[in-house]
Amino acid sequence: MNTEQEPELTKGYQVQVDDNFHFMREDERWVLGNFATYEEALTAAKQLVENFFENADAQSSADELYEGFVAMGDDPFIVPFGGATLPKENFSAWGHAKKYAERIAAARR
Repeated sequence: MNTEQEPELTKGYQVQVDDNFHFMREDERWVLGNFATYEEALTAAKQLVENFFENADAQSSADELYEGFVAMGDDPFIVPFGGATLPKENFSAWGHAKKYAERIAAARR
């Protein structure tokens, strides 16, 4: 068993997650993790969004898939800490969900 702990990050990106079902309820917010780079945080946030669609109804349209996400999905966002900065175009969970839902629906045709 490895008893060594990962070093605590002093600069990086935290992925925080709101719950679309409990919109605007900060007490429902949770932390997915801390990441050394924006790219790592982005990958984790996108994966969380995409996981929502794993059990989606095969007959659902892109709009129906997206509406389900907006109503019930996890809504991750990236927060810099320790002097890290965000790129000009920061990640949008809703934007990613819309594109991903369209990709899923197109692949089913």
